[in-house]
Amino acid sequence: MDAETETFPEELADALVGVQRLLRRRLRAGLTVPRLRGAEVELLRLVEARPGVGVSDAAKELGLAGNSVSTLVNQLVRGGHLVRETDPADRRAARLLLTPAAEARLRDWKRRRAELVGRHVARLDASDRAALRAALPALRTLAVHLHEEAEES
Repeated sequence: MDAETETFPEELADALVGVQRLLRRRLRAGLTVPRLRGAEVELLRLVEARPGVGVSDAAKELGLAGNSVSTLVNQLVRGGHLVRETDPADRRAARLLLTPAAEARLRDWKRRRAELVGRHVARLDASDRAALRAALPALRTLAVHLHEEAEES
């Protein structure tokens, strides 16, 4: 294995983490509402994608302990972002739904994120934009593999 091959995984991970960290910082700037933590946003995005998801399924999907997700759910319910309904099929289980306020907040977050990334991608030259576009399928596959490995452990 050559030196470039040995350092590539770390360089890729550092680049991805760096981009994500900078996106979070930039998106937090100018917020007029209390900031949501990363895990809270992840849970809201999961509920948006899977309305009615249960707490245990959400914990599994997010790779978090059930009690951690229960705590997040309680915080988000108190904050007016989630509604917890009793599952008609299992009265002991809860189904999670977004509130209209959370839906609006996620829409705004996605819009601001797309604008921010779009502005900076537009500053890249055509070959760099093409390279990023070409890398998307591989990055999505990498995410699937990482998710699958997390589910196995």
